[in-house]
Amino acid sequence: MRLDFAAVGSLKIFCLTVVLSVLMFLVLRRVGLRAFSMASETYSSGTHSAAFVTCPNDTVAKELARGIVEKKLAACVNIMPKIISVYEWQGKIEEDSEVLLMIKTRSSKVSALAEYVRSNHPYEVAEVISLSIDQGNPPYLKWISDTVPE
Repeated sequence: MRLDFAAVGSLKIFCLTVVLSVLMFLVLRRVGLRAFSMASETYSSGTHSAAFVTCPNDTVAKELARGIVEKKLAACVNIMPKIISVYEWQGKIEEDSEVLLMIKTRSSKVSALAEYVRSNHPYEVAEVISLSIDQGNPPYLKWISDTVPE
């Protein structure tokens, strides 16, 4: 029995083509489903907000952040250490080292969030400001909605 090397080579190429086609199909299917999911989700601008709170130190920042998330006032709080704040207070220019909280929440929760911060913050006048989120990664924004109830 003689081996037909041309036929064996053609068979190898055919098998390799089939395997690569199946792999490409799986990859493209996954990418396509993810792209469709992101494109099909709609977002109403302003539904969510990023709020900012300054704290005197890490201990206060962590306590506030944990309380905010536990009380479902936000989905996530980022703690940014060692910022320098320059501000006017009681007629004098002050400069302090602080910690900044960046808080992601529903816009409808900003008032309750501000009340929680005022009640639990050591500053006489606690900073609580928020900015409306116009756009973002749809799955991330959905996660905020799923985590923070109305």
